[in-house]
Amino acid sequence: MFLNAIVVILLLGGLLFFFGGAVGILRFPDFYSRLHPAGKLDTLGSLAMLLGLALFNLEHFTLANLLTSLKIMLIVVFVFLASPTATHAIVDAGLRAGLEPWTREDRQGKD
Repeated sequence: MFLNAIVVILLLGGLLFFFGGAVGILRFPDFYSRLHPAGKLDTLGSLAMLLGLALFNLEHFTLANLLTSLKIMLIVVFVFLASPTATHAIVDAGLRAGLEPWTREDRQGKD
């Protein structure tokens, strides 16, 4: 019962982080600032949700379930390595393509 409560809290927390990342992607003004919630909040949301799934899998403790949970945690490690690297590569590609960052003057010109 206690484990199920922790799993639900982790899954809802992950959902909250994913929702915050989606709102940030929609609300921020330019390409570079939209990558920030995409990189940070999606990584944290996937950590919470995958950790919840790994704990839920251990409800019936067997060797097969333990190995499955360890594989899920390896996915978490891969996401934590790949997501910041991919975000950095996307930002670098934008800079090399000549995409200018948003400035306050850009906003004043639209009003």
